[in-house]
Amino acid sequence: MEQAEILLFPSDERIRIACRDNLDFMRPLPDGGMKLIVTSPPYNIGKSYERRSSLHRYVESQARVIAECVRLLHPNGSLCWQVGNHVQGGEIVPLDAILYPLFKQHGLKLRNRIIWHFEHGLHCSKRLSGRYETINWYTKGDDYTFHLDPIRVPQKYPEKKHFKGPKAGQFSSNPLGKNPGDVWIFPNVKSNHVEKTNHPCQFPVELVERLVLALTDPGDAVLDPYLGVGSTVIGAVKHGRVGYGCDIVPQYVEIAWQRLRSLQSGTLLTRPIDRPVYDPEKPYGGQK
Repeated sequence: MEQAEILLFPSDERIRIACRDNLDFMRPLPDGGMKLIVTSPPYNIGKSYERRSSLHRYVESQARVIAECVRLLHPNGSLCWQVGNHVQGGEIVPLDAILYPLFKQHGLKLRNRIIWHFEHGLHCSKRLSGRYETINWYTKGDDYTFHLDPIRVPQKYPEKKHFKGPKAGQFSSNPLGKNPGDVWIFPNVKSNHVEKTNHPCQFPVELVERLVLALTDPGDAVLDPYLGVGSTVIGAVKHGRVGYGCDIVPQYVEIAWQRLRSLQSGTLLTRPIDRPVYDPEKPYGGQK
């Protein structure tokens, strides 16, 4: 696979990925062309796909990528930056807080600090084990795309009714479901997850799908400048959007390519977005 090649699927021009440095990939793209940018950059904790550096240099590197993303962001678009904690000498550094000034200096507005909670991860012995990451959702202005209905979740008390007033006896909750709120519970992609590849920090497709459905319209462009194994592009293309992405690790881009082929052929396995995290009839991993 050529490092500089942007891969266009012959039968699906909605898929545009490359094995390339993200700044080199993004610079030729036109201003304001991306309705949604969603990504999970390296956390500077020494994973196999990153080179650990000082926190100062890490922030400098992120600043360059964020600036280019802001240029590409549509005026009505959204930028979702998903990060966890940098750990240094046993102390955690919340990366979303560290990076927040970089987004503010471009005039972006923070709409939600979404907490992604999951049940599994490293087991710490000297502090509480981390079981969440954050997705900071930014927009350029106040006129932004947002669709609540496609991402509503089942009501907790769907039969609840008004007990007095002019609506007495009528159902009090929205029949389409409720707002999912800013705490999202999705399993992380571990060994028994149906989407698992050899990437050590894989993004679950269902998390991307919720962002795609809420923040874009069919035909819109979605970009992931840290593509990994392609989960963002998969989530975009599944719902009729155009997916752009790049990564510097050839092995991961090749896996993304294979997964997208499987998506085209209808054989790609992903965890359904509406599946409960826990099913008491399948308590030992049957829901993964």
